Order: sequence, then structure tokens, then C-alpha cells
Amino acid sequence: MKHINFKNITEFNQAHHLPKPENPLFSIGCKSLNVDEIENCGAPSSEEVSYSNPFYLISLKNIVSGEILYGRTKYDCDTGTLLFSAPNQTYALKDVVISSESWVIAIHEDFIRGLDIQKRIKKYNFFNYNVNEALHLSPKEEKIIKLIFKGIEAEYNNNQDEFSKDIIISHLEALLKYADRFYKRQFLNRKGINKALFTRFKEILNVYFDTNQLEEKGIPTVDWISNELGVSHRYMSDTIKAETGKTAIDQINLYLIEEAKNLLLTPNISISETAYKLGFEYPQYFSRLFKKKTGISPKEYIENAGLN
Repeated sequence: MKHINFKNITEFNQAHHLPKPENPLFSIGCKSLNVDEIENCGAPSSEEVSYSNPFYLISLKNIVSGEILYGRTKYDCDTGTLLFSAPNQTYALKDVVISSESWVIAIHEDFIRGLDIQKRIKKYNFFNYNVNEALHLSPKEEKIIKLIFKGIEAEYNNNQDEFSKDIIISHLEALLKYADRFYKRQFLNRKGINKALFTRFKEILNVYFDTNQLEEKGIPTVDWISNELGVSHRYMSDTIKAETGKTAIDQINLYLIEEAKNLLLTPNISISETAYKLGFEYPQYFSRLFKKKTGISPKEYIENAGLN
């Protein structure tokens, strides 16, 4: 597979037939296409090409057909989608056809360096998924997002003065906050998808325990489980939180506590043995977690069950 690494925003804009950026660290562009006009933004079917760039990208595209490969699987995209990628993340386009308006914002980190938004942008999970899900906008949501894009574009093309950057940053912050709200709505609306992923999450834990991997390899990490699921840990955590109200780490700990209760009630298995079987290197860590989650120590649990 051929790989293209855009070294700067100017190269990116040139490759996508967008005007040269007014600011080398920030750019916004829009293509308004006629109904019968389409743009093939991907590589020809005979050659698959991947891309990366050292800046943030936010794009609003109406995708008619084709695939966007982001991480290890397809980027879940449909008409009216908002897509995000962080600096140096790799993505591939395969026969992607776009119609109607297509917006793209490129933000180099130096443009926001030292500002509050630089810290906040790293906390938005939709920039950090290894396997990303596009934001599927409702018509009302798409109207809101387009108004913000247009506000940024108007200020970007205005005569630059001492207020220009602050106004653009304010629009960007609003865009990210709306995206965060709409993503949370999307997770809540996709209960079937959430439930299926959480079911697979529990199945992985069951197999891990049943094959004695807890005792042999220790407690599985969130990164390991998400890799088994084929998604990033952030995507997995967001989905599980939307489905259960608890984080992935909370769910792992709850699983360990339920298995601990069974083991503690098994004759001739000590508290230390229970801890080791559950992957704890030190029994005191197990006892501390058990008491935190149940309100009583493992010893008190056994005593209350009348086994001693």
C-alpha cells in the first residue's frame, strides 16, 4: 500500500484542490458541488493509498459510497457525517465518493499551543479512537454544525486583526462541545450496538477466567480487552459507560468481585489463594478492592456466610 504523509497544511490543501491556507497553521475549506457533480477523493481501485498528517482534521462530508479505513477497520460513515482525526494518525480512502457540501478544518497544534483548547482537545475521545465511529448528524444537528463552520470561514476570510484568532478559537470550542453532545446522543441511541459490544466484553472475561489466564497472566487490562474486541479502549469505555453507567475498569472490577465471592465460598481455598487465582500479585490489594466494592472484608464475607 502506498503511503502519503502530508508535511503541512499547505500540502494537504493542494492535494485536495483547496486554496492555499491564509494561515500556515490553520485552514478551513468548503466545496459546494452540484447535484450531478461528484468528487472521487480516494485512490483508484487498483491502488490503495494511506495518509497521515501532523495536524488535527475535522471534516463534514456527505459520503455516497466507498470506504474510509481508520486504524484496523472501516470508519463507520454515512451521509451527513462529521469525522475527526488527530495528528499522525493513519487513514486510508478507498473509492470514496462525496456529494453536496464538503467542509474540512485543519488545525496544527502550534495554532492552539498555550491555550486552554490545546488541553481540552486531547480529552475529546472522538479524536483518539484507533477504530473510529463517525458522528452521524441528524438534520437539525447538521444545520447547527454547518452554521459554526460558516462562522469560522467568515472570520478566516475576514481581514485579520487582533480579534480574529480569539473569535476562531471560540467557534472551534463551540464546535467541539456540540460534537461531544451529539456523540453522547449517538451512543445512547445505539443501544443495540452498545449491548452487543458489552456482551462480547463479558464473554472475553468469562473465557479469560475459565482458561485460568487470570492466574497465569494477571488481571486483563482495558487495552488488552479492547484489542480483543477490535476497538480502541476509549471507544470501548464510552460504549460500556453509555450501556451500563460504569466504566470498563469498573466492569472488570465488578467481574473480579463476583468471581471472588464464588471462590471465597469454596471449601479449602484461602483468601490468598483466591487473590492469586484472580490475578492479584498481592493479596492485600485484593482485600482492599473487595472491601471497597462490598463494604466488608473477604474474611467478614466468609464469616457472614457461616463457613467458619
